[in-house]
Order: sequence, then structure tokens, then C-alpha cells
Amino acid sequence: MIELDGSQGEGGGQILRTSLTLSMITGTPFRVTNIRANRAKPGLMRQHLVAVQAAAQVCGAEVSHAEVGSSALEFRPGRIKAGDYRFSIGTAGSSTLVLQTLIPALLYASEPSTVLVCGGTHNPMAPPVQFLQQAYGRVLELMGAKVHITLRRYGFYPAGGGEVSASTEPCTKLGQIALIERGALRSAYAEAIVAGLPGAIAERELQLVGERLGWTAGQLRLNELPRDQGPGNAVLITLDFEGVTEVFTAIGEKRVRAESVAGAVVAEVEDYLGSSAAVGEHLADQVMLPMALAGAGQFTMHRISQHAITNAEVISRFLPVQISFEQSADHAVCRLDAVSL
Repeated sequence: MIELDGSQGEGGGQILRTSLTLSMITGTPFRVTNIRANRAKPGLMRQHLVAVQAAAQVCGAEVSHAEVGSSALEFRPGRIKAGDYRFSIGTAGSSTLVLQTLIPALLYASEPSTVLVCGGTHNPMAPPVQFLQQAYGRVLELMGAKVHITLRRYGFYPAGGGEVSASTEPCTKLGQIALIERGALRSAYAEAIVAGLPGAIAERELQLVGERLGWTAGQLRLNELPRDQGPGNAVLITLDFEGVTEVFTAIGEKRVRAESVAGAVVAEVEDYLGSSAAVGEHLADQVMLPMALAGAGQFTMHRISQHAITNAEVISRFLPVQISFEQSADHAVCRLDAVSL
């Protein structure tokens, strides 16, 4: 039984999600206390509870204290089972974070699987579906995994109602990779999404992106969704390099000007491009787990975040890998090395 303190490091939900994924794969039970202790509303929120329930269903786990608001739980996994799964968060909580908990585990099932999650698809503090499809999904593909992610319906806070699905095929041995150089830029574009809101909001956002990044009209895409998928707004900027794809996002909020939303995501892009790293701050958190499952790996990252350090510490509790970070002038290096037992 692995004992985990959910208040360690950045003290967020990633500690729980990583533990669930690796517990399913390794068959190792765990107990976690002080869940999300460093958040404004500590304990399990609805999206975290659904991740626990989904993981339990996928592997037939025994779970104690799985309820909204719980600050501790115990998870005893069974065997991962292939299947056609459907989970509903019931709020605008992040569907993508639930999917990220399940996808690596379902690669270890004996047959193909599908998962449909209903809830939020474009949330603050969570990766949007396009990030899973193009950034995270590309890394998994490079490692030999076959995962297909489909955005069926958008869901914004507070209405939710979005739908995203993933299909997986068995892949019990991920290939080891190194993401060191971005390579040449193959394409770059911005997408401003509005649902149930004036299209002029997206037009203003795209105008600012174009001016700040010096992009042409062909790189600026307006996506006006049906009213029943809103209200909501998001700006996504995608950079597709030879070696890696990055997706940066800002979510519109009430009483926040369109220019401020677009300016926030442009600042992230400029910050990333000002480094020589292959992997941005958020993708770094996500590629670490599949690389650890592969037994070793290496990547250059934009910066060493507390989130990444905490995730590395949790991973090393479940898997025989040593994860180290080294900061240089304009990027950092993360190395994952196998540890002899």
C-alpha cells in the first residue's frame, strides 16, 4: 500500500489522477490524504470523483471514502478490463482530465476500448480537447500508442454539456523517445471560438493575435458554434513543429475583455518561443507519465514547474524510474532513467 500526501508540492488534483492511472497499471493499491489541500476548495470535486469512479469501473477496484468533499480515499485496483465506457460529470468539470486518467491504463487492456465523457471540454486550469488530440496525442503516437480522440460537442463553464470520446488499442509496451528539438515550424494558426456570444468577440481576439504575432488572415480562424453549446469563448493557438505540436489556450470569462483573453494566450506563446525547449510547461506534465511507463526518456522543457516536480515524485513512488531536472539558460532538461530493483 503506497501512502501519499495530497498536500505535497503543488497539492492539486494531478497527484490523485497520476496515482489512479499508475495504480491501475501496476496493480498497486494506494491511500491518499489531504486531497487537493492547496486549492481554494480542497477535497474531491465532482470531476475528481468521476475520475475515481471511472478508474474503479475500468479495473474493478475497491474504493473507500469516494464522495464529493472527501479529503482522503483508499484505492485497491483489480485487473484492467477493455470495454465501452460512458461517464458523466454532471457539471462543467473537465472531461479531458478524466480522459487523461483513463487513456494510459486502457492501453494495457487486452482488447480495444472506447470511453465517452460528458462535462466540460474547455475549462480554465485544464487542457482543452484540442490539446489532447494534437499535443498529447502526438506524443502517444510517437511512442507507438493508437489513441483517437473526438470532440463531439463543446461544453463551457457553467453550462457544461460537452462530450468527448477516446478509442484505444492495446499497447502494453510504449516505445522510448526523446523530445529534444522542436524542428522546423510546419504550420501555425489561431482559432477563436464563440458559442451563444457575439461573433465580434472572436473577431477582436483574432485581430489582436494577428497584430501581436504578425500572422496573416489565413492563420486566423473564427469558429462560431450553435447557441445551445454555449455560452462560452476560447482562444487556441496551435504551433506544429517537425518534432512536437503545442496548443496554447485562454478561456473567456465574464467581465474580461476579448483583448485580455487573446493577450493572455499570446503571452504564453511568446514566452514559449523565447525559449529553445521542445515541450511547453503544460505538455511537460503530461508526457512524463507515458515516458516513465516506457522505462526511460528525455525531453527539453520550457521551465521546471512545481506541478512537474510533484508529478515526478508521485510517478517515482509507483514505477522504478528516476526523474531528474536540470535548468539551463533558456530551457530545462527532464531525464527519466530506469532504476534497478
